[in-house]
Amino acid sequence: MDDEDDPIVEEIPVFLSKNLQDNLYLFQYPTKTELLNHDNAVIVNCCVKPFTQEVKVDFALNIESKHFDRFKGEQFAVAADGKNNLANATLKGSERPTYKRGIMDKQAFTSTRSLTDISKYVVGIYTDKEMHLSPLASIVQLRPSLNYFDKEDKRRKAEQKAQSEDLDDEEVAQQVTVKFARGTGAGAAAKKSKEQRGSYDKFVQRIVDEPWCESYWHARDTPTAELERQKLYSTNHQSNQSLSLPPSEYLCKLLPHDEHVQQVDTANVVPVYNKAMLKTLPLLDQLRVLLKDAKILSFSDVLQILTEHIDPHVSADKVLALLPQVGILLHGNWVPKSEVVYPEKILSHANGVSAEQMIRARDYILYRFSRTPFLYRNQIMTATQLPPAETLDVLSTVARVNSTKRWELLLPPDKEFEQKHVELVQRQELHWRATEQFYNEMDWAKETKRVRKRSTRKSESQQQTTMTMPPPTAHLSTEA
Repeated sequence: MDDEDDPIVEEIPVFLSKNLQDNLYLFQYPTKTELLNHDNAVIVNCCVKPFTQEVKVDFALNIESKHFDRFKGEQFAVAADGKNNLANATLKGSERPTYKRGIMDKQAFTSTRSLTDISKYVVGIYTDKEMHLSPLASIVQLRPSLNYFDKEDKRRKAEQKAQSEDLDDEEVAQQVTVKFARGTGAGAAAKKSKEQRGSYDKFVQRIVDEPWCESYWHARDTPTAELERQKLYSTNHQSNQSLSLPPSEYLCKLLPHDEHVQQVDTANVVPVYNKAMLKTLPLLDQLRVLLKDAKILSFSDVLQILTEHIDPHVSADKVLALLPQVGILLHGNWVPKSEVVYPEKILSHANGVSAEQMIRARDYILYRFSRTPFLYRNQIMTATQLPPAETLDVLSTVARVNSTKRWELLLPPDKEFEQKHVELVQRQELHWRATEQFYNEMDWAKETKRVRKRSTRKSESQQQTTMTMPPPTAHLSTEA
């Protein structure tokens, strides 16, 4: 590749800050949606386990909100702490109650380590045309903790055990058979597995036994948080010894060779193209890459990208002739075919769903969008039988969630293109009609299952009514 095709736009100095390398945690919220934001949330309590690098954060709930169910909140508090547990804990000195106000007024988030090796990850800040990097101590994922259900089960089991001990005071003698295993063979393997299981149990118990250390949570706008944020910047007193190394040694330090690196399956690796690489591809492959990366494009946008960045002499008629080979016309816009989005032999990242199932589900979604402007995620899950993660992945290839929590296409319809190219619209409509029966059968199967379940309940209720009603002959005989 020539340097003229890929010129250097700007050189940015990079600095390494080690002020927070032992205490810098990166919090991830996998259950957080785009609508929910924790930046302005009220933190009730925050605890840390330094050795196991675990974090627990209690977010306050607005119990005065009209969307908060006070009855359910009181039920959860009773399930977690029991009735009058606050007074009992004060008198007996037992475990502190989870909800001191007798209502679920907070939501606890506990952490799990998402990565074991975080040596290759840093946090960067770009300011004043300088990049400052800080190594991380740990990367954790915070998820809602539902431990109040565990407390309810534990208390219930303790009550059942106490009742059973009152009934069975006398111990019953039982015959016990003792077997001695040899030091070799299956006995040795069983002993070894037992020792390994015991060591793992000890490791888990050590994690559980480590006490929580209460810490202070400073909001992002407080002076204390601003002082800690300044430590992310490198100072002039920190020297960078790596810049004095020869290029070969510097490259080894930058990308160290790891013999235990897991080999990546090349079949599941999606290639990434830059502008210089796109210029070397045929026009059909260029259109395939553009549609796949952009998800949905109008014809004017496709032509503008090609003429301004790839080939200024490209013909609009030639582009229009090749687009149906890699794309589908949907309300005047072009979306990539499902075979382009999900190549053969590729598996989904979440649950390993095959490409064939993903293609079938995406084709169903495209058909439904050709008939209606909005879709619901639950309906798609029921019709396609995909897991929630895969359903979200397929929907995200062509649609987005609007303010009413319904899925709509990423771009509005292009009526001008449809009026100008009526033949392409009619051809696509013929394709939808040819596959309409197959997609309707998917909906019909969903409705059939629902009707069968209702009919089963109805037949059972009728059977019970028939069994409880007295026979009419007996009634007539009593009158006689």
